Amino acid sequence: MLDLRLPIGIYFAINSAILILTGLFSPAASQIGSSTINLNFIWGIVMGVFGAFMLTLALTDKKKKTPKPE
Repeated sequence: MLDLRLPIGIYFAINSAILILTGLFSPAASQIGSSTINLNFIWGIVMGVFGAFMLTLALTDKKKKTPKPE
């Protein structure tokens, strides 16, 4: 069966890195009105946590394909 956790984790990790870098180097682009909330940086961190969680699940799978003893 196809395990989608690995590509999903990689996808979110890459997108989170892009958002975090965008939030750090162009903070004025994502601010709401006059507030100082940097949405790119915050959502980059959220996506990074989710991506790390999915990668952890994919890499620590207990159902690894091991040969069955006969």
